Amino acid sequence: MSSEHRGNVTSLFPRYYLLATYGDDMEIGFVGKPNVGKSTMFSAATLAPAQIANYPFTTIEPNRGAMFVRTKCPCTDFKIKCEPQNSHCEDGVRFVPVRAIDIAGLVPDAHKGKGLGVQFLDDLRQADALVHVIDAAGSTNIEGVPCNVGEHDPMDDVRFLEREIAYWMHGIISKDMEKMSRAAQASGKTMDEMLAEKLAGLGITHEHIAKAHSVEVQIPDEDKTNDLLVLCYKLRKIGKPMIIAANKADIAPPENIAKLQTLKDYIVIPTSAESELALRHAAKAGLIKYKQGDSDFQIIEPSKLSEKQTKALEYIRERVLKKYGSTGIQKCIETAVFQMLDYITIYPVEDETHLTNKDGQALPDAKLVKKGTTAKDFAFKIHTDLGNKFIRAIDARTKMVIGADHVLKDCDVIKIVSAR
Repeated sequence: MSSEHRGNVTSLFPRYYLLATYGDDMEIGFVGKPNVGKSTMFSAATLAPAQIANYPFTTIEPNRGAMFVRTKCPCTDFKIKCEPQNSHCEDGVRFVPVRAIDIAGLVPDAHKGKGLGVQFLDDLRQADALVHVIDAAGSTNIEGVPCNVGEHDPMDDVRFLEREIAYWMHGIISKDMEKMSRAAQASGKTMDEMLAEKLAGLGITHEHIAKAHSVEVQIPDEDKTNDLLVLCYKLRKIGKPMIIAANKADIAPPENIAKLQTLKDYIVIPTSAESELALRHAAKAGLIKYKQGDSDFQIIEPSKLSEKQTKALEYIRERVLKKYGSTGIQKCIETAVFQMLDYITIYPVEDETHLTNKDGQALPDAKLVKKGTTAKDFAFKIHTDLGNKFIRAIDARTKMVIGADHVLKDCDVIKIVSAR
């Protein structure tokens, strides 16, 4: 990536880039074996620099950046000009930042340390959801070494990563099982509570563990007799939900895509990371009009394009956009945030009549919160003092007063009233 594109996000939107990178909102992790296009997908999603090369373990330290989910901006309903501060708006679509991490390539037996795997697995700890980037073309073997298209079965990659994460969790828990059992007896706590404490650093909660007992998940026959390992497979599904990005879809044999889409435990989305990165760079250079997630692009000045660039854009349009409806990258991100993690967008204001903050800026902020968030929960998310001194909230659409336990809806515009 050129220096022109490095820091594109930071130069345009420095405040919310830092918020998304270092804030306390959810984080989406890009995972997979080497050479599947994972770092390319991260770069396409964030326009942040990432090492991209055709050999295993190009990425050693995880890359971090900000990517964006699209949601409706209330400016269209209220027919006002918004002035976003922590996001940006294009034609009534609000782009809200989300933290992203590109985790170094994992290979079989990573949980044993192969390929520096334990270090890489540790980078998964704070990711709330995972985008597992698969080489749907089957053009890299299980170790991530390039091979001929169709030579490797991408289904093997899905199962190996499931296994690595489950065994990694199992290793963390199993070494302290006796100690946790004694502590549970002494304290009167349940084993589920002890497990929640042990796995808190992985973002696994007591609620995740409670749900995991009843969830169904496909487990290899050789692992079904180990009850603790079975629980770890289930915890991965609940605590680290994963979507499959069937990458290199433009060159993948159709049967590979079809086979991946039969997976019962996953949402599978065909993607082309290289196409998305090319389109975003072309848009940044002013050659085309394109926003991430669009189903097509518009060439602004054909005379400025070289013959090679024109052919590349034609290829992307025919082999990716027309075939799959998009490059799939934005769809992966938004499916992870809105569908798997159940987030919605709320717009806080201080003046419910003019929809402004204290500085008079209209609809300045967009906050991603979990479905089920109440008005008081939302107050705490904005600031601890607002939550502690919460009196009531006002729905700016209806001008109705709402109480602490009122559950907010997607695209609500809310004023929090608190004691001075």
